[in-house]
Amino acid sequence: MWALLLPALLLGPALGRGYLLTYDMVWVPDLALRPDFLGLGTALPRAVPSDAVVAVLDEVVPGLLLQKLVLYGALVLAAFGAMRLAARSVVGQLAAVSLTVWCPFVVERLWIGHWPMLLGYAAAPWLVLAGRRAGELGRIPASTYLLLALGSLSANAGLVSSVVLLACAAGFAGHRPRVLPRLALRCLAVNRPGIVAGLQHHGTAPRGDAGVFALHAEGSLPAPLAALGLGGIWNTEVVPGSRQGPWAWVALAVVLALAVAGARAWWAREGRARALPLVVVWAIGYLLALATWATPGAVDWLTTHVSGAGLLRDGARSLVLCLPAYLGVVVAGVERVVGHVARGIPRTAVAVALVLLPVSVMTDAAWGIGGTLRPAEYPAGWAAARAAVASSDSAGDVLVLPFTSYRAPAWNRHQKVLDPLGRYLTPDYLSSDVLAVSGRLIGREDPRVPEVQRALALPGPAARAAALGRLGVRFVARERDAPGVGDPAYDGAVAGTRRYADDVIEVTEITDAVAVRSAGGVDRTGTALAWGTYVAVLLLGLWKILWGLRSRMVTGEETTATVRP
Repeated sequence: MWALLLPALLLGPALGRGYLLTYDMVWVPDLALRPDFLGLGTALPRAVPSDAVVAVLDEVVPGLLLQKLVLYGALVLAAFGAMRLAARSVVGQLAAVSLTVWCPFVVERLWIGHWPMLLGYAAAPWLVLAGRRAGELGRIPASTYLLLALGSLSANAGLVSSVVLLACAAGFAGHRPRVLPRLALRCLAVNRPGIVAGLQHHGTAPRGDAGVFALHAEGSLPAPLAALGLGGIWNTEVVPGSRQGPWAWVALAVVLALAVAGARAWWAREGRARALPLVVVWAIGYLLALATWATPGAVDWLTTHVSGAGLLRDGARSLVLCLPAYLGVVVAGVERVVGHVARGIPRTAVAVALVLLPVSVMTDAAWGIGGTLRPAEYPAGWAAARAAVASSDSAGDVLVLPFTSYRAPAWNRHQKVLDPLGRYLTPDYLSSDVLAVSGRLIGREDPRVPEVQRALALPGPAARAAALGRLGVRFVARERDAPGVGDPAYDGAVAGTRRYADDVIEVTEITDAVAVRSAGGVDRTGTALAWGTYVAVLLLGLWKILWGLRSRMVTGEETTATVRP
């Protein structure tokens, strides 16, 4: 019950009607599948494969409901995984749920909108169990395929999920060495769409900004200590107030004391083959996070010279690797402390205090971070604008203006969110990729962005339309209620046919010749093969699960028939 109740208490109003739009979390009623979501766009494919997966799933489950299922389901999955992995008693199970759900990593990633990373976090305990079983039995459990897919909806999440699975299987691989290469191939297959898309966009990632996204201090808590409690996100706007004051120190002190108290018991209980991989994985996660804080110059060098090293920029993401060992030693400490207290009221009081500790030191996370996370309804005009664009027979991309990346619209209670309009409409879209952090502009992940800015700066609507057409832009969607309206550098008027207009949105179709963008044959072939492999792995996993269920049902029927008088 605690594993079902605590996620609901944390999310609160976020589970209400509407779409939760916060920073990078952008969900729309019906996300249209398009080439860019497969990795064929000009911008760095940060949302591969998550956008494509959502675009397929929301054809079956409405986006309104799908978002709630993902958020609540991720936290419930994490809670039950923690119980299975770390606890040996009822008190331990309850403490494992609290430590996993009411955690700085969860709260901060939820607020900033990194839901694929939350799914990777939720899958981690289960992947530990799957890896151990694969190593022990020499065969891959059927659930591993779906767990890998669930935990690999972003490049960062896929990396940490693969490391957890392979490391835990390696603890037993001395007895069955063939299982490791097979697991590695499955990890590669599930992450292949992101890998192929990343290789096709090599060189487009921004350079020299590792310090901006590095592990950060939380209030007076230094970054290395914040990371010990699975905190330290780079964006200070999404750090709860309780993590910036004395309560953060209290929480860290108690957690470290419990970890020290439980470390030896946990190691003895798990054994070397199970415990050592988790210690190694913890060290990898912590050191990767720490490196972005201690040596940002080295991380910058890696991102410049090593393809894919940009995944290391956001240091706090790697702390998912710390979760299994963190849970193991702290929960073991809780069980040991409670076991040494006299039975009766004293033991109950200590148990309740330890179970509720994560909640009591971060009370401002409750109920959607104090009501901050509340869903919103899209303006009615957006649906009409989508219909107007979809009804056109002309091919080409849509440009979203003003040409700035984030919005804080009144209809979203002025909460900051990555502009949703591009995802709301149906064609591939082009929007600003520039992020302002502490007065510093970070971005330039799409080579068309500077060209769009030059096109918008041209004198006259006709000249702008012609220049945008050469970039593959067919539609220009302008949000009239967004900051920057009226500034030609961001919102220049464009000649064409007005498709739709109201008080909040205007859509113009460029009638000049448009150079419709199309990926090269090599890129299309590589992308098709990557996604074919991805789908094949999912289908294989589903088939294995269904076959296993059928086999158990047949076995059960045979057993019943055998014992029947």
